[in-house]
Amino acid sequence: MTEPWAASGAIGTFIILLTMAINHIPFPLVDLLTTFYRKVLSVVYPYDQVTINENRGENMQRDELYTTAEAYLGSACTSRARKLKAEVGTGSDRPLVTIGDNEEVTDTFKGTKVWWFSRKQTSNTNIISFYPGYEERKYYCLTFHKCHRQLVEREYLNHILQEGRAAILQNRQRKLFTNNPSSNWYNYRGSVWSHVAFEHPATFDTLAMDPEKKAAIIDDLVTFREGKEYYQKIGKAWKRGYLLYGPPGTGKSTMISAIANFLEYDVYDLELTAVKTNTELRKIFIETTGKSIIVIEDIDCSLDLTNKRKEKKKEKDDEEKEKLLPGQEEKDDNSKLTLSGLLNFIDGLWSACGGERILIFTTNHPEKLDEALIRRGRMDMRIEMSYCTFEAFKVLAKNYLEVERHELFGIIHTLLGIVNITPADVAEGLLRKKSRNNDVGACLENLIREIEAKREADEEAAKEKDKLKAGSSTQNALDLEDDKADGIKE
Repeated sequence: MTEPWAASGAIGTFIILLTMAINHIPFPLVDLLTTFYRKVLSVVYPYDQVTINENRGENMQRDELYTTAEAYLGSACTSRARKLKAEVGTGSDRPLVTIGDNEEVTDTFKGTKVWWFSRKQTSNTNIISFYPGYEERKYYCLTFHKCHRQLVEREYLNHILQEGRAAILQNRQRKLFTNNPSSNWYNYRGSVWSHVAFEHPATFDTLAMDPEKKAAIIDDLVTFREGKEYYQKIGKAWKRGYLLYGPPGTGKSTMISAIANFLEYDVYDLELTAVKTNTELRKIFIETTGKSIIVIEDIDCSLDLTNKRKEKKKEKDDEEKEKLLPGQEEKDDNSKLTLSGLLNFIDGLWSACGGERILIFTTNHPEKLDEALIRRGRMDMRIEMSYCTFEAFKVLAKNYLEVERHELFGIIHTLLGIVNITPADVAEGLLRKKSRNNDVGACLENLIREIEAKREADEEAAKEKDKLKAGSSTQNALDLEDDKADGIKE
C-alpha cells in the first residue's frame, strides 16, 4: 500500500500543472478538468481524512474527542514518535506525555494501519488582539485508506474515545467536592461545587470489617462498575444506592473512602442543610459527573424525613403568616426542600441524567428514616457498620502492630464478644500505645485494660439506668396510689 506522504508529492505536482492550465483554457472545460482531477486523485491518493479540532463551538470549548485522542496517543503511540511534549492537564496529578506539534505517528487497529498527524497553525488575523487565547489552532489529522472508512467511523473512533478516557482517569487527580450555598452560585467565579484533592488513604485492605461482609461489598461494587450494558438492557439508570448505618466510630466515613479508592471515583459530599429548595437540589445533581460518589452523611439530621410538620414548626409558620404585610403572599411550602424532592433526586427522572453514580447515605439511627427513603430501588444495599469484632481487630492489629498472631489474641477474642467497643476506639488504643512502646505484647495488654475499663463503665451505666427505671416505676406506683386515695375521698 502506498504511504500517504509518498502520494502527496505527485498530487502536489499535478495540482500546480492543473492551476497553470486553467489560466489558458476556456471556462466550460474547467468542470471537465475538475471531474478528471477528482478521478485522478481517487486513484493516486486513495486516502480519507478525519480532522479533530482542539476547540469547538462559539465559546471555543475544548473538544472531548481531541482530549481523549491526545491521551490515547500519549499512552499508545509515544514510543514511535521522535518529538514529544509534556504538560500537566486540569485535574491531573502527573505529567501527560504525548506526541509533539507537527509530528506523525502510525497506529494499528484490527490489522488496519492508520496515520496520525499533529498540526498547529498560527492565525495572522486582527481578531487575535480581542481573543488572545485563540491565535493558535491545534488539530489532529487521522488518515486512513478509504476501504477502511467504515471500520474507522464505527469502531476505531469509539476505541480512541474509550481508551483515551481510561488513560485520563488513570492520570487524573481525584477530587472531594462540597456544595456551595446558592447565594454564591452567581458571584464572580461562583460555582455550585468547590473541591480539594481527594487523598484519603483508606482501602478495603485496611478497613476493619468482617472479611465475608467485605468481600460481598467488593463483589457488588465490581458488578456495578461493569454493568453498563446490563443496566441499559433492563431499562434502569446506571446508579446504585448504599445505606451505611451504625454507632459513631464504626467506620462509615472510612468505608466511603475505601469505596472511592477502589472504584477511583470522585466524591461529592452533599450538605443538605445548605440546599433551600427542590430546584436547587436538581441543579446540584446536574453539576455532578459520572464515575462519582454522592454522599449525604447523617441524613436523619439533615431533613425532616417523616414529611410531617411538627407543632413547633407550625407555630413558627403561623407567626410568620401574621407578620405578612397586606397583599403579601405566603411562601409556598413546595419551594422548600422536601422529602418528595429528595426522593425524586434519588430515583426520579433527574436521576437518569448521566450515569455510573453511587449514592451513599449514612446514619446512626436507621429507625428514624422514612421507609420510602430507604426502600429497595433507592438504597439497594444496607451495610451495618457494627462494633469491633475479633476479625476486625485482627485487621487493625496487622495494620498498626504488624502482627497476625499472638498469645493475647484469645483474651481479646473473649472480651470483644461481650464488650461493645468501636473499631475507632480499638485503633486509637493501638496507635497511642504503639507510639509509646514498640513492644507488641505491652500494646495488647494496654488494649485489654482499655476494653475491660469499657466493660466496667458499661456495667455502671446499666446499673444507673436500672436504678432510674426502678425509681420511675416506684414513683408511678405512688402516684397511682395517691390517685386512688383521692378518688376514695371524693
